[in-house]
Amino acid sequence: MFKTADGHLNIAASGQHMFRRLCEALGTEPLLDDPRFRTAPDRSKNRKALAVELEKGFAKRTTQEWVEVLNAKGVPSGPILDVKQVYENEQIRHLKMAVPVKHPALGEVLVQAPPVTLSRTPGAIRTHAPDTGEHNDQILTELGYSPADIDSLRNDKII
Repeated sequence: MFKTADGHLNIAASGQHMFRRLCEALGTEPLLDDPRFRTAPDRSKNRKALAVELEKGFAKRTTQEWVEVLNAKGVPSGPILDVKQVYENEQIRHLKMAVPVKHPALGEVLVQAPPVTLSRTPGAIRTHAPDTGEHNDQILTELGYSPADIDSLRNDKII
C-alpha cells in the first residue's frame, strides 16, 4: 500500500517482471540496479527502504491516475477506499454488493451484500444488524425467563 497525492493505492508487483514494469511506470528505473532491490528476496529484506523510494514517485499523481498508468503497464493495482467511497463505487453498485436496509434509528443504510452468490441457496440481507441488546427479551423469553425475571436482570444492569 502506498500513499498517493490524494489517497492510497494497493499494488502487487513482487516478481521481477512486475517490479520492472512498476519502476518503468514510476520512472524509477535506477531502483532496478540498486543492490538492495535486485531480487524479490532483496526487496523483501529491504521493504522499508524500497517503500520510501517508491512513495516519492507515487506522491506525484492521484490514485486514479496511478491506477490508469499501472493498468496500462500490466501492474495489478487498485485504490484503497474509505467506507463512503466503497458504497459509492461504480463496480460495487454494478455488482449489487451493497444493499439498503431500514434501521429503526438511522433510517435507510447500505450494508454489504453476502460476498458469495450460490445458485441453489442464495443468501440475502433481510434486516439491519441488531443493536446491542435489541433481542434480549425475545431470547430470554425463549429460554424460559419470565417478564419479571427479565426486568430484574435489566434493573440489576446484567443486561
